Amino acid sequence: MTMEAAPVRAVTWRGLWLAPVVLGMTILAGTAIGETRLPFVTVLGTLANHLWGAGYPVDGIEAGIIWSYRLPRAVVAACCGAGLALTGVVLQALLRNPLADPYLMGLSAGASTGAVLVTVAGLGGGAISMSLGALTGALLAFGCVAVLARAVSGDVGGGRATQAAAALILAGIAGSQLFNALTAFIIARSANAEQARGIMFWLMGNLSGIRWDDVGACMAVSVAGVALCLWHRRGLDAFTFGADGAASLGINVPALRGSLIAATAVMVGVLVSKVGAIGFVGLVVPHAMRFLVGARHDRLVPASALAGAVFLVAADVISRSLVPGQVLPIGVVTALVGAPAFALILVHGARK
Repeated sequence: MTMEAAPVRAVTWRGLWLAPVVLGMTILAGTAIGETRLPFVTVLGTLANHLWGAGYPVDGIEAGIIWSYRLPRAVVAACCGAGLALTGVVLQALLRNPLADPYLMGLSAGASTGAVLVTVAGLGGGAISMSLGALTGALLAFGCVAVLARAVSGDVGGGRATQAAAALILAGIAGSQLFNALTAFIIARSANAEQARGIMFWLMGNLSGIRWDDVGACMAVSVAGVALCLWHRRGLDAFTFGADGAASLGINVPALRGSLIAATAVMVGVLVSKVGAIGFVGLVVPHAMRFLVGARHDRLVPASALAGAVFLVAADVISRSLVPGQVLPIGVVTALVGAPAFALILVHGARK
């Protein structure tokens, strides 16, 4: 045990020191690589001009592609990857289930339903934004799942840990199917063929429409999510022993579980409204980081946020480069990478 602890700490501290560099290089790569090939010096010159007023001579069209399209897209991809990875960390810790993620809990399905209600069905008559609709849908899905789980187990977060966690997972599956069905019904009832095609593309994950106006909300929820998880890192560690064990250590289990899942719902609602439903990030990334840095959340939280950001930016680059002249939904790429990776994680876990 002692021999394994030192390398884990070394990897963790190196990762923390290098995190800004790795993240910056990832965003730079996401900005430089795209459908249109641009010289790397043009990318650097454009960034220098906008950030520091350097005054390098750069073609106006190429500068617009870099600054107005690629850079905000890369930043939002990094924020969404970090946020989605954190939701997986939180749900897997609270429910003590390795399969827990926003999709299992029905949060992503609820967010998608809320966004489609606003954009397709016209709910609110234009007074409600897509982000607010998605956030409301995610919170509503969380409420439905919690009520159903409470009806089944009698206590979502308290004494009967195994029953409560199992009830939440089963209720999440039921809620996810319900809201997915509602989304499909709304699209079939209210959308024309062109709208339906665009919405289905968006539901699989799409960063094509991202602009600077979208950066603020995504960055805010991701940074707040990291801060909140680090603030409650001891409580998340306590859930390793189950809800009963956490309660015996002085953790207010219902309050912590409720507040963190509600925060997860907010993150999912905001992120889904911007980029659509992207799978496997919250499922695979926490497992991989847990293998590298251990289960303590003071290390797992920043490592998962960084890895999620890198993973989603890389997936976005691949989605723009894999098929010449065509941009794939980013959810297709995350599934193609995530499904085999998760299979390997399951096999490794079964052999331990």
